[in-house]
Amino acid sequence: MSKIITIDELKTNNSKSSIWLLIDGKVYDCTKFIDEHPGGDEVILAESGKDATEAFEDVGHSDEARALLPEMLIGTFDKNSGMDLKKLSTAPTSAQKAIEHGSNMMYFIPLSLMGAYFAWRYYSGA
Repeated sequence: MSKIITIDELKTNNSKSSIWLLIDGKVYDCTKFIDEHPGGDEVILAESGKDATEAFEDVGHSDEARALLPEMLIGTFDKNSGMDLKKLSTAPTSAQKAIEHGSNMMYFIPLSLMGAYFAWRYYSGA
């Protein structure tokens, strides 16, 4: 019988030292695979500790990739552990928040520099 994984257990294993992914109701420990992942470690880390089913299926993993899953299987997810899977998959992670913050800065800095340039041109009489 496989182990039942709760939402709290899944959410606490979302760092590079312990990466758990929920795919199709099963929880996998992908920590040892992180360095071998062809898409890089950021891709797995962004989905760790939450429902990664949609991301896993969207990429279109090969049969070889799917064959690796059984050896990483920890157990099944407890659907009654207190949180809807839809909320779990859409909950923003710290990585997503950092990306969003970086995206805002990507626009703010160039616009500020452009404004400063035009102000300098205006006041210097050029």
